Amino acid sequence: MRLTATLLAAAACLTACAKQNGTAGAHPAVAPNGGGATASATTTQVPLSVPRANAAPPLNVPHALTIPSGWHAEAWARVGDARFMAWTPQHRLLVSAPSYGSVVALTPGRGMSAPRAKVLIGGLTEPQGLAFDTLKGKRVLYVAESNQIDRYLWRANGTVGSRRVLVRGLPDTDPSGDDVHRLKSIAVGHDHTIYVTAGSASNASPDPPGEKLPRASILAFRADGSHGRVFASGVRNGEGLAFAPDGTLWTAVNQRDEVPYPFHGPYEGHAEAFGQTIDNYVGEHPPDEVARLTAGRNLGWPYCNPDPDVTPGSATTAFQLANMPFTPDARTNPGEAPLKCGTLPRIERGLPAHSAPLGFHFLRGSAMGAPWSGGAVVATHGSWDRTPPRAPAVLWMPWERKARTLGGAIVLIGGFQEASGRRWGRPADVVAGPDGSLYVSDDTAGAVYRIGPRVAG
Repeated sequence: MRLTATLLAAAACLTACAKQNGTAGAHPAVAPNGGGATASATTTQVPLSVPRANAAPPLNVPHALTIPSGWHAEAWARVGDARFMAWTPQHRLLVSAPSYGSVVALTPGRGMSAPRAKVLIGGLTEPQGLAFDTLKGKRVLYVAESNQIDRYLWRANGTVGSRRVLVRGLPDTDPSGDDVHRLKSIAVGHDHTIYVTAGSASNASPDPPGEKLPRASILAFRADGSHGRVFASGVRNGEGLAFAPDGTLWTAVNQRDEVPYPFHGPYEGHAEAFGQTIDNYVGEHPPDEVARLTAGRNLGWPYCNPDPDVTPGSATTAFQLANMPFTPDARTNPGEAPLKCGTLPRIERGLPAHSAPLGFHFLRGSAMGAPWSGGAVVATHGSWDRTPPRAPAVLWMPWERKARTLGGAIVLIGGFQEASGRRWGRPADVVAGPDGSLYVSDDTAGAVYRIGPRVAG
């Protein structure tokens, strides 16, 4: 596998993504101090630069990305099924490849030379999440397989020691499920607590009771893998998992599909729309979500859905994606006997329905320049349950320091979906590199992109 590199750094300017308060279009980026200052929202469409060695399908034909003005986009590496990423202490980029059961290490070259690619770990079961920590003065690498959590001693030469399985028996395949979410994400706290996601086995059916490690939850373990417990529940598929600047744990969640209309009365020609699946309603409901996690918090699935409607149930309502209340699901919770939705804390920040957020990271402490270092990035995979499909993108959200929450999302990187709805790529993760660039994995194109301002070098 031959790969190519350039040096980039970070700078300025975005366009709008989400339909906020009933309007779509330009949305200024909030400055990191949350004090009301803004940055201009300017993007441009640029050709994706593809070195000859990386020009295998689908990158064998021209593509363009919409990125901040003055930025450059390059297909930096080709990695099949490129999923989640993490930088090593030696500034190598690790990329998980679930379908291949491997973790690939990319070592950047000098100047314009290609990074070297090597399978660091192989023979795994659907690995996705990667995280580093330091235990008793030694660096360790955690890998979340679909069925277990592994830990490796990280050596100074960039290799790993033997695998130690910390947790076995994570909920994995389930032949009775209609939407099994196998892949796991992982994050490690300052106190060395290990957090791992366990997605649901269905779209919107309550999971069977009595599971030792229940699905639709965020699980927590001590550093040695003991004392497993549910940290948060009602999380349909919390692929994104990251710590905010204030030390709190956040998740980015893929919400349910094919949601039935939850109100009694007429809607778009239906005299009684309650419980019916109506395309136009499904297209904007329920929003995906980004939520702060606290011990014992319930995010509502599958009984309560976050509701963005300013006028609930109206076909012409404006949307409010901040501090969203819940509406009872018409099929799983029509009488609210299983769960009273009004008792749940509101969702801090919504994303447009069917965005399908995956990799999620806060940029504080990275080499990204202001204002982007004062926010978070999330890779959205795009929808299937919508016409037209929700386009894949990389979104940016400002961190509102005083309110300790995230502001509205705007598109940082777009262009992966053609006007016909056909996609040539789908972002899976986005991380800031030590050079100030953003690195975006794409599990559909099998690529890692390097995106940022062009510099001489």
